[in-house]
Amino acid sequence: MKKKLNVGIIGCGGIALGKHLPSLTKLETVNIVAFCDTIPERAKEAASSFGTESAKVFEDYKALLKDRSIDVVHVCTPNISHSEISIASLEAGKHVMCEKPMAKTAEEGRQMVEAAKRTGKKLTIGYQNRFRTDSQYLHKVTSSGDLGEIYYAKAHAIRRRAVPTWGVFLDEEKQGGGPLIDIGTHALDLTLWMMNNYKPKVIMGSTFHKLGKKENAANAWGPWDPNKFNVEDSAMGFIKMEDGATIMLEASWALNSLDVDEAKCSLSGTEGGADMKDGLRLNGEKYSELFTKKIELGAEGVAFYDGAEESDADKEARLWIEAILQDKEPVVKPEEALVVTEILEAIYTSAETGEPVFLNK
Repeated sequence: MKKKLNVGIIGCGGIALGKHLPSLTKLETVNIVAFCDTIPERAKEAASSFGTESAKVFEDYKALLKDRSIDVVHVCTPNISHSEISIASLEAGKHVMCEKPMAKTAEEGRQMVEAAKRTGKKLTIGYQNRFRTDSQYLHKVTSSGDLGEIYYAKAHAIRRRAVPTWGVFLDEEKQGGGPLIDIGTHALDLTLWMMNNYKPKVIMGSTFHKLGKKENAANAWGPWDPNKFNVEDSAMGFIKMEDGATIMLEASWALNSLDVDEAKCSLSGTEGGADMKDGLRLNGEKYSELFTKKIELGAEGVAFYDGAEESDADKEARLWIEAILQDKEPVVKPEEALVVTEILEAIYTSAETGEPVFLNK
């Protein structure tokens, strides 16, 4: 394998410009040599800001994939095209980083996993919250067994009023859903990863389209158009695993609640518990007394500041590229991301039918 990888970007919108490209440009092991977008001007602007001098610009991703010099592709498009583009990229001999969620449907996700196995190319999904300092610390705690058997957890993704009003976030056809598939996916990924439990058995869910109907609503990014808001504004899920462990998932862009948290989890185990609700806290029992311990991560007691300039997105990009160069598994395995997508789909199905959904029969 080369010591320096050539990367192509498919989709040059906000997630590419705000996350992928700034992080990739910091890596000496990467050349960003190709940019593709259905709006050519966006691809040209991205190439001018982040590309090599000879970077190519494409309007059709299939043309980009014909370039044999490209080793890695980052898929940063709406959810509806994640599977199609990722599979085509894998079959063209490229390693693939696909933005979250893995796909719009579970079947599309399964096809992506199969394509990665068939081609022998690496596939990962952009769950960058795993790379936060608090997430990394908590994963060490759970992996060491300090919490014992984790049998109950909550996955938190609640905003009071922060509906994304740009792009296609409110379009069910292109995205597959609203806050559940957008931010609930991060909270669920974190929770499953902390529990190291990827065997769901039965799922029940509820979705709500209540506040999305409001005109001139207060919102962090300005009022939304109720006529274009055709996804849920809130979703809740009950997930029971094969071993009996239970997860409660809550996801909302707009909820009349002051209990707001995003991309966080709370864990309860036989030997202790942990949560990310007020910094990172551990709790348990010692010497017949209960204790709560707040973990101060970083220099001089400043929570989650480690004195380094590497952000979670930077770490995600670096470890992904290292996984390719060193031929090892990526931190986010496609099989794990598939379970997230299967559960999200089951919540939507249960909400629609009013019935539980059984997986892995």
